[in-house]
Formats: sequence, C-alpha cells, structure tokens
Amino acid sequence: MRAVVQRVDGARVEVGGETVGEVVGEGLCVLVGVTHDDTPAKAAQLARKLWTLRVLDDEKSCSDAAAPLLVISQFTLYGDPRKGRRPTWQAAAPGEVAEPLVDEVVAQLRALGAQVETGAFGARMRVTLTNDGPFTVLVEV
Repeated sequence: MRAVVQRVDGARVEVGGETVGEVVGEGLCVLVGVTHDDTPAKAAQLARKLWTLRVLDDEKSCSDAAAPLLVISQFTLYGDPRKGRRPTWQAAAPGEVAEPLVDEVVAQLRALGAQVETGAFGARMRVTLTNDGPFTVLVEV
C-alpha cells in the first residue's frame, strides 16, 4: 500500500458538488493507493503508521493531537508513466480488491480512536485543501 500524506489546515472532498468528507483545522489528508499483493494486515499496518506519524505541529501525531484524517482512495498512485506519454495502471489493484482494503484502513483508524472522513470510492472527486508547511510525505507498507 502507498499513501501520500499531507499535513493540512482543513481539507474537503466533493462529489457532484456535494461535500462527502471534510476535516476542519489541523489534520491529515491521506491519498491511499492499493496494489495487487496488499492485504488486510498491510491496511492495519498503514493505519497504525498514519495514526502515530509525528508530522503535526510540535512533532505531534494525530493520536497525540486528536487530529482528524481525510482518507481518499487514489488508484493513480500506482500509475507508471515511464513508457510513452500515457501512464499505465497495471500495478493498481482492481476496484473489487482495492475498495475493501481502503475501507479496512479507515476501519482500523477508527478502531484506534481516530476521527476519519472519507471520499467516495471510484467517484470523480474534487479535493480542496490547505497544505500546511507545505508538508507532504510518501508512506509505503
């Protein structure tokens, strides 16, 4: 699994002009990509990493600061643009594999005590955020 993690001061995801997920104030916006060999155990590992990652102000984690997370599925994180002018998506898991694993990341975060908002799997989403720093890291498990 691969996640692009951005420290934000507010983030929102809209589908069809309607807000489906939003965090207000300090938190994380997390884009999650799934590949073919990912498992529920990797989803749990990613959730623990996201919950305890010390990237907020004063080197705090979401667990320290009770900061919310906005988790959005993002198959394009496994796009490969090395050949030609159009990326291939062969490394991205198909929806029937990826969706339950993204849901598992969210469920594991909530089980840890996190406030989690989400996008809508497979939908065309508009993500708006204020990247605080800017601060962006790539997490792979």
